Amino acid sequence: MDRTAPVLLLDLDGVLNPFAAPACPDGHQERVLFEGEEPVRFCPTHGDWIRELAAGGELWWATGWGESANEFYLPLLGVEPLPVVQFPPVPFEPELKVPAIDAVAGDRPAAWIDDNHTAAGRRWAATRPVPTLLVPIDPAIGWTRADVDHVLDWANDPRR
Repeated sequence: MDRTAPVLLLDLDGVLNPFAAPACPDGHQERVLFEGEEPVRFCPTHGDWIRELAAGGELWWATGWGESANEFYLPLLGVEPLPVVQFPPVPFEPELKVPAIDAVAGDRPAAWIDDNHTAAGRRWAATRPVPTLLVPIDPAIGWTRADVDHVLDWANDPRR
């Protein structure tokens, strides 16, 4: 582990899977991964974006999917498994992501990409003594190339 590289935290639902879009967005596909549940949306291009982020810092899943993100979602994108932030069992209140995120980030700079940054998460980011970037994502759109570029620019800026 490179203790100087920023920690990059990536949510799945609402970010890679734009579940709130009224229809499957352009460039995305849908696949039923879990019988009896709604199809999951994915964009094959996101595999390249994930690899870019992984080269820009230490990339972790920060999703309630847990290890299922590696097992079921990443194969759709052709990406190797990522380390997973350990959250409480689903369902849990979104504020409960913060202690687990904090434990992974430690004293390193961190960028957190999520569609549901809570007041607790914003307080955490504002009070950290190291650079911290929260990247809000609209779950009706999902992440965009501009979001990826924003995180990469931040991660590569020595003045962070």
